[in-house]
Amino acid sequence: MSAGWSRALTAAYAFMALAAGARAGVQIATEFDAAPLAFTLSATSSAIYLLAAFALRREGPRWWRLGTAACSVELVGVLAIGTWSLLDPDRFPATTVWSGFGSGYGCLPLALPALGLLYQWRRRRDPHVARPGAPLPHEEVRRARDPAATERRGSVSC
Repeated sequence: MSAGWSRALTAAYAFMALAAGARAGVQIATEFDAAPLAFTLSATSSAIYLLAAFALRREGPRWWRLGTAACSVELVGVLAIGTWSLLDPDRFPATTVWSGFGSGYGCLPLALPALGLLYQWRRRRDPHVARPGAPLPHEEVRRARDPAATERRGSVSC
């Protein structure tokens, strides 16, 4: 998968974290009593977006698992809150980021976790992501250029 694709996905997650966080912050500060559930859910979604943005850009099996978990929780949240907000609109006097499946944000909250999980699924084939202890790409380049350098330094690598 191209670097441009991962940057665009990360930028979309960062945008959603900023948009949801700013909205939730203002609403919590000014009118929390009007819809505490909705505003808390918006703040929670912001935290999940931020976590996903960081995890999707990092290498290693722990970051892969964290990114996959964040996208999965987001997908479940969008589907659950989206359905709940349509079935019981009285519980949501103010909309959340995930209300109506993210319709207030052009359904981007519904598309992002699907794209994030697709990205993670494609990344899982990368041995640097899926296999603990795998050498990082720059270490493989160093070995390809000078295989003796690794042997001279022993098992220590930068």
